[in-house]
Amino acid sequence: MSDLLAQKDIDCKTQKSPCQGVEQIIQGKEKDIGGFNVHRCLPVAQLRSVGPWVFFDHMGPAEFEPGKGLDVRPHPHINLATVTYLFEGEILHRDSLGNTQAIKPGDINLMVAGSGIVHSERERPQVREQQHRLHGLQLWHALPEEEEETAPAFYHYPIEDIPSAEIREVPVRVMMGSAWGLTSPVKTFCNTLYLEAFLEQGQSLILPEAQESALYVAEGQVRIQHTTVQEHALAQLKADTSVTIHADKKSRIAVIGGEPLGERYMHWNFISSRKERVEQAMADWKEQRFTPVPGDDKEYIPLP
Repeated sequence: MSDLLAQKDIDCKTQKSPCQGVEQIIQGKEKDIGGFNVHRCLPVAQLRSVGPWVFFDHMGPAEFEPGKGLDVRPHPHINLATVTYLFEGEILHRDSLGNTQAIKPGDINLMVAGSGIVHSERERPQVREQQHRLHGLQLWHALPEEEEETAPAFYHYPIEDIPSAEIREVPVRVMMGSAWGLTSPVKTFCNTLYLEAFLEQGQSLILPEAQESALYVAEGQVRIQHTTVQEHALAQLKADTSVTIHADKKSRIAVIGGEPLGERYMHWNFISSRKERVEQAMADWKEQRFTPVPGDDKEYIPLP
């Protein structure tokens, strides 16, 4: 989801943690992206990536009156994949490959930009004409260098395809990768982890180990030993360390992580291991050399 601005590292409040399992805690910074707010935790000056993940936005919750809603005009991406996951509401995805897909709560939408893709994020008329809410997460992950110029692709996984279980009475879902004996069918390009869990107050959960990982509290508040992770905060966890979280309140958490892919250049919606590739994409978009979105090609977001 584009915020119409050049992507720059955000200077967020950071708390160094004495906890053996936590490196630092980053409080997501609130940003208005045109009609509603997001809490952005990646990229920030203190933490540019977690495993392959290079962008983390918590959208809403936003309340829209009839006739209003999400209207993100067509915009491009290269050399990355976007992952959209909703708690509430619906987004209508359309892209330059000709795909049109309504994203609903619990579904996983994986859009592989690869060599280049354009998409818009709007709402169906029947959603827009009534009062509605929008709430969810959008993440981007980098692609390994050998996969950066792969052919663009789009994958949609409905809620029933995403594996879930209860671990010591805690409901969990494995959106990407493998954990707790579950493996997601969502396509990955390297060792990638994306999990969700719901904890009642007083419950505990042991998180899986990963090369790099972070815990985000979408709702509630949890503790890792004596370190508190508040709502809308991202806790960077120590590598290859088993961490147990305890819920101080009823909580909804997400865990991301996996294999680090090295430094990436980032400007606006373009991410690549090569600076010249980002510059080329900027020039291509300015001159409108990307393939447009069929049926949604009358307007677009200009290059910032």
